[in-house]
Amino acid sequence: MSFISVLLALLLEQARPLGRGNLVHASLRAWVRWSTRNFDAGKSFHGWLAWGIAVGGPSLLVLVIYWLLEVLVGWPAAVLWSVAVLYATLGFRQFSFHFTQIRDALADGDEELARQLLASWQLIDASELPRSEIVRHVIEHSVLSAHRHVFGVLAWFSVLAAFGFGPAGALLYRLSEFVVRYWQHKSKTQHQPVSEALLQTAANAWAIIDWLPARITAISFAVVGSFEEAIDGWRNYEPNSAADNDGIILSATAGAVNIKLGDAASSAVYPADGTLGGADIQNEAVSRQKPEQAHLAVIVGLVWRTVVMWMVLLALLTLARLLG
Repeated sequence: MSFISVLLALLLEQARPLGRGNLVHASLRAWVRWSTRNFDAGKSFHGWLAWGIAVGGPSLLVLVIYWLLEVLVGWPAAVLWSVAVLYATLGFRQFSFHFTQIRDALADGDEELARQLLASWQLIDASELPRSEIVRHVIEHSVLSAHRHVFGVLAWFSVLAAFGFGPAGALLYRLSEFVVRYWQHKSKTQHQPVSEALLQTAANAWAIIDWLPARITAISFAVVGSFEEAIDGWRNYEPNSAADNDGIILSATAGAVNIKLGDAASSAVYPADGTLGGADIQNEAVSRQKPEQAHLAVIVGLVWRTVVMWMVLLALLTLARLLG
């Protein structure tokens, strides 16, 4: 019943999105904070222990509840639990308001406000960015956010749900992404620093967990965009770089909509070394267009076509399972 769970979760999230600082996210943040404080002792083993408790603990709890509901109550209760978990982990509204605010500021010709909003969103210095660079950053951040909040969640949910693990994959993916971002932020604060071992552990785990979803997202963008250009951009990028997951998504996106994306100074991602590795995207795409305001609407269309494609695939898989 993956299709029903995803459909209901998306409709619920569009109708009544979770507000910032909601109880669910606050509780998970408190759990991660507790795990860090009690198990991060600076060694590699402690890093994996803290990560396992922070990420694996809630994911295992979600799985156990799903199994209990399915066995003791029935599949409708299990589906409702999947909807609840997906509602908390899946959705556009968790990032799209940033995109909308910057797009509206650019449409009104207020580039200074757009720079301020971009700086506030991604915590970067955007004071000197020209208009095309503002658009480029917005596109990069939005595409990667769509991957992390929607397509990556869908990928892990669909794969693990097919093996009977319910919505555990959705929470595993989102928490894996969150702890990298959260611990990197904490490492820059003085009141509660995070050990280097824990940072490296979280980054390594995230790279592994995001490996398959990143490539699924890249292929999805190729299918709904310019397929040959997207695959060509991906192929040219991968051998000449560290081939990080975010760079693959951006290289495919750049080809799918024929624009220049990626820059070594971009802060759109947060791997262990803090770089994007995207200079190769730019070099391989010298004949492509610079991002313009009109491309924001193109990106929105690309993302929504990908969502529709995902829903069609899930519907077909669900139908095949019911008929089989």
